[in-house]
Amino acid sequence: MKRRGSGILLHVTSLPSPFGVGDLGPAAYRFIDFLAESQQSYWQVLPLNPTMPVYGNSPYASTSAFAGSTLLISPELLVQDGFLDANDLQYAPQFSEHSIDYVPVHEFKRALWGLAYARFKAAGPDAVYERFCTDEAWWLDGFALFTAIRNDLSGQSWSDWPEELRDRKPEALRATQDKLSDQIGMEKFLQYLFFKQWSEVKRYCNQKGIQIIGDIPIYVNNDSADVWMNPELFKLDERKKPVVVAGVPPDYFSKTGQRWGNPIYRWDVLKNSDYGWWERRVAASLRIADFVRVDHFRGFVSYWEVPATEPTAINGRWVEAPAMDFFTHLCVKFPYLTIIAEDLGVITPDVKEVMQHFEFPGMKILLFAFGSDMPHNPYIPHNLPRDCVAYTGTHDNNTVKGWFLHEDSQEDRQRLFRYLGREISADEAPWEFIRLLMMSAADTVILPLQDVLSLGSEARMNTPATMECNWAWRFRPDQLTAEVGARLREMTELYAR
Repeated sequence: MKRRGSGILLHVTSLPSPFGVGDLGPAAYRFIDFLAESQQSYWQVLPLNPTMPVYGNSPYASTSAFAGSTLLISPELLVQDGFLDANDLQYAPQFSEHSIDYVPVHEFKRALWGLAYARFKAAGPDAVYERFCTDEAWWLDGFALFTAIRNDLSGQSWSDWPEELRDRKPEALRATQDKLSDQIGMEKFLQYLFFKQWSEVKRYCNQKGIQIIGDIPIYVNNDSADVWMNPELFKLDERKKPVVVAGVPPDYFSKTGQRWGNPIYRWDVLKNSDYGWWERRVAASLRIADFVRVDHFRGFVSYWEVPATEPTAINGRWVEAPAMDFFTHLCVKFPYLTIIAEDLGVITPDVKEVMQHFEFPGMKILLFAFGSDMPHNPYIPHNLPRDCVAYTGTHDNNTVKGWFLHEDSQEDRQRLFRYLGREISADEAPWEFIRLLMMSAADTVILPLQDVLSLGSEARMNTPATMECNWAWRFRPDQLTAEVGARLREMTELYAR
């Protein structure tokens, strides 16, 4: 990412669609056309893995680090491919254009997928599908079985399954595979559809000169196929429960820290296996994206480990991880590996040393620039280095307009006005922030679509440490106007991006 460029942060779920959630259908292609017409270089997405209502529908709490979210499969494309009939789509509920109501969306789409799978089976053998299943068997077989068992047990977490299934006893697994063979087949079919549709979207992007920035969460969900299939890689007890869990210590934002609850890696075991699991994970990510943002990068250098019995993150400890050895191994395996390091928060010198050694660019958030000490603030535009990825805000922040109206203090606002040399209104703030970043030295600028559309707090994607009303925002087709595209293109050309 050494060349000067800009792009848009928009998760696929936020695209317009008549089926309650954004998907990989026609609206995705129209959005790519918008990016191309406005001279953008990047489309950044959030993790594309399966999500669940029980975990707040967060893309960072998935049942698999390798599978794709079946919610993102486009029914319209399945009609084109003959897996659905146009009449099957006529009975879609009247979903909201503005937000996602995940439970009815899941129910509606699962019914459609059942119809599609029945037609697929009736059509007879499919060589392309069979090749997909063979090539991806190393993760797909376990994920499909895991998902079928989990559904059969009413969503029960795998560590609470009957012992013979929890511990993957071969005889029990064979019997369950026979019993749930149809459900397992459907899960494999849905993964085939997801990756087929996503590969076509990515190909269209790349043909238009646009590169995809993906996202790798450092940790995986305990209730996932990854931990069930590879318990030896995680710090678990004899009942397959986490002994310690991930989080961050108390800081300015939280007196009790954040107890995320993810199981923690056994880095000694990973190292002894030449980081094989992580190597496969990075390879899979680079197949679906051109670059990857790594969430909570500092956890690769040292991580906050909390006893699982603790209700908060207060009584944790820092534990060192083999960052230099790990990333050296990855860079040998992937010579053109480009990682964006999510280095927000309190970052210690050892983390910066690793980033500098491997030339991983960090993130700079303009919303953080006006809190204090403006001349020396690392997020203020005049202090941004070339080798960074600069954002107005991320999925975890309010929109610029929402921040201006509800979160900035009087002191923050005055510092902003002094920096701009004039006072501005809430309606002007998003594009003033965009202009500040576009004219900065940062090689890469990424803009949440919410700020390009000048939207307020109603369009916020996620509020950290909360479970309700997140990951639900969608934009309407009429909001992505030619005028918005022309304004973005003009600014992109003016500042040579």
